[in-house]
Amino acid sequence: MTKNPNVGRRRVQVILDSNALLVPFQFNIDVFEELKRVFNTNPEVVLLSPIKKELERLAEYGSPKMRKHAVQALRLVEKCPVKDTGIDPAAPVDDVILRIAKERKIAVFTNDRALRKRLRDINVPVVYVREKSHLEIEGRIQSCSNL
Repeated sequence: MTKNPNVGRRRVQVILDSNALLVPFQFNIDVFEELKRVFNTNPEVVLLSPIKKELERLAEYGSPKMRKHAVQALRLVEKCPVKDTGIDPAAPVDDVILRIAKERKIAVFTNDRALRKRLRDINVPVVYVREKSHLEIEGRIQSCSNL
């Protein structure tokens, strides 16, 4: 009897920043297909509660174009489970992402340059848009601790 190589393996996880969820509407990139390509597997998308709240605020108070994109992004992640972080809701969203990503060793998909640098400084893999046409990853994926 042969062993299944996937038994006992944890699924790759990736936290999506709010700007990552706007990528399909800004650059016409299928982020879920690109994430599969980048990770060479179907990663588990992690939607943190502060990210969803940020999108909801953009959908209500952003510029007309931003409101439209934020509503579309919320529809895009309707079926994704929202993970409660248990962190102070008043904490800056980037700080929440940094903390969760570092503790759980989870990659982050963001286009925010400052956040990307902070993540790389603590050795967290970062997925970002390259040349407005595809996704690329910086850093090495490690086994993660499920969120």
